[in-house]
Amino acid sequence: MSRILIADDEDSIRFVLREALAGAENEIVEASDGIRARELLTEQHFDLAFLDIRMPGATGLEVLEELGGRSGSGPAIVIMTAQNTFDNAIEAMKRGAFDYLTKPFDLREVEALVAKARNLDSLRGEVAELRRELGQVFRGGEMLVGQSPLMLDMLKMIGRVAPSEAAVLILGESGTGKELVARAVHYHSRRREGPFVAVNMSALPSELIEAELFGHEKGAFTGAVEARSGRFREAHGGTVLLDEIGDLPLPLQTKLLRVLQEREVTPLGGKQALPIDVRIIAATHRDLERMVAEKEFREDLYFRLNVVPLRIAPLRERREDIPALVQHFVQRFSSELDVPPRWPTEAALELLGAQPWPGNVRELENVMKRALVLAAGEVITPDDIQGATGLDHLASDEWTEVARGEFADALDGLGEDAPGPYWEFVERLERALILEALERSGGNQIRAARRLGINRNTLRKKMTDLGISGAGKAD
Repeated sequence: MSRILIADDEDSIRFVLREALAGAENEIVEASDGIRARELLTEQHFDLAFLDIRMPGATGLEVLEELGGRSGSGPAIVIMTAQNTFDNAIEAMKRGAFDYLTKPFDLREVEALVAKARNLDSLRGEVAELRRELGQVFRGGEMLVGQSPLMLDMLKMIGRVAPSEAAVLILGESGTGKELVARAVHYHSRRREGPFVAVNMSALPSELIEAELFGHEKGAFTGAVEARSGRFREAHGGTVLLDEIGDLPLPLQTKLLRVLQEREVTPLGGKQALPIDVRIIAATHRDLERMVAEKEFREDLYFRLNVVPLRIAPLRERREDIPALVQHFVQRFSSELDVPPRWPTEAALELLGAQPWPGNVRELENVMKRALVLAAGEVITPDDIQGATGLDHLASDEWTEVARGEFADALDGLGEDAPGPYWEFVERLERALILEALERSGGNQIRAARRLGINRNTLRKKMTDLGISGAGKAD
């Protein structure tokens, strides 16, 4: 049986709702003003409450706010009003209303709300159980989250390599958390008290990379109005992360190799080499071995950077980490975004676990952020997840089977010494994902990058590499 409170100063409204809802499955309690409604809701248990937005004593919104909106054990509260305005609707939902009902209302809508609220307790119990289970596997904080075998192996590798001064090359797809791994290596090393300086090669124009890395003197080039020390000298005594090292132009690879060999830098426009004391960590999503074979990356620089390779598995290979990541993001973003900590139902968690996550952890992070903000109820449902992804139709089994079939045919048709079709199919997949995201974002690259779970600079670089028009347009 559901206990339902009907609070309205109009007798006719209370009568209509009482007649519609009274029965063996519902116990109805009434209040004619806000003060009485507040007393009843404070002292007694209710599963659902209909509160008029304007009542003597206290308004429905005031009572709602005093109760703390959507609490873990409180009733689902529906705000009723005769004034159907956006302000009323937004204010009600901001304060935590379960739903919003406009007078005169359709009784079928009221019955649907009761049925929805009746499921709320079971969903709360289900989510509470999931939270307990997730709590047993949750590891880490702002740094690294997960307890899959692949994640544990990587954490062990970090523990082994961190105390040394060896150069580390972090390999992993976009969105896997390469910078977080680099920070973990730094913070567990003897250099932890020194600075950690990250430089993203793909985010810098090629003509500025040298000055950014090595520094420059005043007047060294147009716009150099003052001297700058450069990232290597800023990281003195600590660690420098050369992120997306595969995007470093060949001429600068030569200069970087010399810096790593000599352990000194000469700023642009300067005449004196300056010593540096840094640990080098490089990261990339690109296949450097292939780039070396194709003369796109210096072999000697590759071996200088690749002393200890550390590969981060994509999220699709460690789906066991998804529940812990989801809990981490709910806890983090509910605080940052000032929204209630909504938790996914079991069905929603299963749906998250079944996604391909081409954008990896960053994509999951963005989906959870949007789901937290847009979810209509106390929990995150599969519909909320579907609405937050935007690219789920690309992951259908039918689409995947077609791609696998074409790939198999290409492999079967290869000669013994012919190059394999892997990179051709990777480029086709990237092109399809990018074009789909751009189309669904109205050509806006910022929104498209957000949907894909990558940053805008990465998107623009990939558009240029793949020859997709619009790569030079401003959003």
